[in-house]
Amino acid sequence: MSAFRYRAARPDGGIIEGIVDAGSTGQASGVIVDLGLFPLAVMPADTREAIRRPASRRDLAIVFQSIAALVSAGVPLERAVASSEVLARGALRQILEETRTRLHEGETFAQALAAARGVVPGIVLGMLRAGERGSQLPLALEQVAKHLEQEAELAARVRQALAYPLLLGVVGVVSVLVIGTVIVPRFAELLADVGQDVPPATRILLLGSSLLSHYWFVLIPVVAGVIALGVEMARRPVSRRRIEEALLAAPLVGPVRLALATSRIARALGGMLAAGMPLLASLDAAAEAAGDGAVAARLMRTRDRVAAGAPLTASLEREAALGPSALQLVQVGESSGRLADMARRAGDVAAQEAERGLKTLVTLVEPALIVAFGGLVAFVAAALLQAVYSIRP
Repeated sequence: MSAFRYRAARPDGGIIEGIVDAGSTGQASGVIVDLGLFPLAVMPADTREAIRRPASRRDLAIVFQSIAALVSAGVPLERAVASSEVLARGALRQILEETRTRLHEGETFAQALAAARGVVPGIVLGMLRAGERGSQLPLALEQVAKHLEQEAELAARVRQALAYPLLLGVVGVVSVLVIGTVIVPRFAELLADVGQDVPPATRILLLGSSLLSHYWFVLIPVVAGVIALGVEMARRPVSRRRIEEALLAAPLVGPVRLALATSRIARALGGMLAAGMPLLASLDAAAEAAGDGAVAARLMRTRDRVAAGAPLTASLEREAALGPSALQLVQVGESSGRLADMARRAGDVAAQEAERGLKTLVTLVEPALIVAFGGLVAFVAAALLQAVYSIRP
């Protein structure tokens, strides 16, 4: 017998955590179900067990699309997993092999995948558990595949939108370093041979170039220290929450972050509800898919209000947990009894708003970078030309 730590939902929607003794993860999940709970996460209580690196959403989407198609066509789950292994890469293929073995031993699909800690997102495991508990595994697999595909598509669009500004920034920094450490020092040697006074702008340029050329070994650890400090602050929950709250309140970045989080939350909420999970448990699981700690905290406060008897839409609006457009669609779904369907549509609308917001932000960042680096190059050129004109006879 081993100890297993679990996180489960009560029938009233409350989330509790605890430890049970069982021979395997599957037996631990059975014990939790016998207690009248809805297991969300079950893992060995030994915290020294390594957590593996999460698989990419794109790879997971391809694998689950294959499994969902095969299961819907009547292929047994174990054989569907075996047939989909060829589509997986690296650690994910090994996980599927281990999952197939656990399925053969009698564990459920969610239990078998949960054994690979960290590889499969918790939201996916929750949707699978909900489908298995309601005898709707094929539907749950389709919902999981759709959710992962939407997440992969959203991440790809974000990377595509940010690629050019990042490239422009890197090229600009490299150009400034070349000008400051190669071109300007050579020009300074020529001015030193002439021995004449140079204009103030040229002196400022030469001073900056001299500092950069002679003290670059100090600049590197300073930059590395600043980056390390930022990473350390981001790891601390309190500091990270303050940073995320500040970003949400920012004029241009805030609406984009809220739209991105809204798309993840709404799609996850719709998928969980469609798979048969209760509302409160779905809200708790959707918070894990938010990708933004500040928005997830708002959603958890929303969940507490719903648990106390408040309407869902009113609670979401009070906590500003979703974007305005998505909130209207959720309200329609709540009043018409089609919350799962309208939540998924709200996620699609929020994803489109996030994409438009990213494009707007990028269109502002690109000219800002061009003006900044162009202004610096213009200053260098003007300072050098002033020096040339000052030494003319």
